[in-house]
Amino acid sequence: MKELLRTTDPLRLMRAQDVLRADGIESFALDQHMSVLEGSLGILPRRLMVADRDLFMSRAILREHGLDD
Repeated sequence: MKELLRTTDPLRLMRAQDVLRADGIESFALDQHMSVLEGSLGILPRRLMVADRDLFMSRAILREHGLDD
């Protein structure tokens, strides 16, 4: 697994997952429940992971949709 995106914006994370899913790429969001530890402030970034083989295509898809860093 490789990290594709790191963000504190939950909407950006969900949008990225949606566009990847539409192109048949499975992704996994990590650290979503860290808000319990941080007091729901939203300061800890969440990570979006993809399989190694999907990293190149996933980056291109996010760039195409304006979701790259």
